[in-house]
Amino acid sequence: MANSNRAIIRKAAIETGSLSSGLLNPEQARKFIQQTFEATNLNSLIRHEMRTAKTGEIDKIGIARRILRKKTENHDDGYRAGVETSQIEYATTAVRLPWEITEETLRENIEGQNLEQIITDLMTTQLGIDLEDLYLNGDEATESTDPDYDFLKINDGWIKQISNGGHVYDASSESSMSLDLFYKTLKTLPNKYNNGKLRWLMSPHRAQEWELFLLNKVVNAGGAVPESVYNSPARIPAVECPSLDDGTIILTDPKNLVVVNTYSVKIRKTTEGKEAIMMDKRFYATHLDYDPIIEELDATAIIKDLK
Repeated sequence: MANSNRAIIRKAAIETGSLSSGLLNPEQARKFIQQTFEATNLNSLIRHEMRTAKTGEIDKIGIARRILRKKTENHDDGYRAGVETSQIEYATTAVRLPWEITEETLRENIEGQNLEQIITDLMTTQLGIDLEDLYLNGDEATESTDPDYDFLKINDGWIKQISNGGHVYDASSESSMSLDLFYKTLKTLPNKYNNGKLRWLMSPHRAQEWELFLLNKVVNAGGAVPESVYNSPARIPAVECPSLDDGTIILTDPKNLVVVNTYSVKIRKTTEGKEAIMMDKRFYATHLDYDPIIEELDATAIIKDLK
């Protein structure tokens, strides 16, 4: 049976005097990263890559279209179908999640010693939610006056990457939502990517407003709207992503969105040292690194500034 989140943390939470310093083995690291992905709808759909090096390349393999040729008996014309290979560069950024618990809190809380594990589990879940937020919204050019500057500046996320290199539909002139909006955005993508794997990524509010838009159409104009349209505009399923703002909708195959992590995952705990003694606290920290990249920017579209 696979290690649970709790078992992995318990095994890795060792005192800092040890040389291993809480470093998880490759299988534990993979499992821990996978569990952070399971914290959200989108993270469980995207592509995950684990690497040893903090910087490097991921191979991209493609095959051209219309590669079949007519066969002539007893003859080889020398034609061979080619395989197109290229690389996507990645460079992971190190991040950490530190927290602390006072011994008094552990003594006085009704959960007792279980409180330590409850808080650790909650921190791990929030880590997965925060990482998805960064995968989408990270922007190294975030203004220092932004209240979330220290968070968003860590790395460039998918929204910025698609805005700079994907297909952008400016909806700022649209007075409201409409079915045309989805079809116009879909049309910006080359047909070869419209292969049944595409998904609309939108905020829960935006998904609910789309449902309301359709319901109002039914009430005001009569008739009926096929049930599938509520969850699949333009016959493409929608995925709700709480980390997305209401004015942005992304169109792509979720497997086209890639997160690279390394095996250098640490979960550390200490109850020793001057601060732990003087402040009567336990200190914890999770260390990992990541890079959100896109395999094929041409296979992405984004609706921006939607009212």
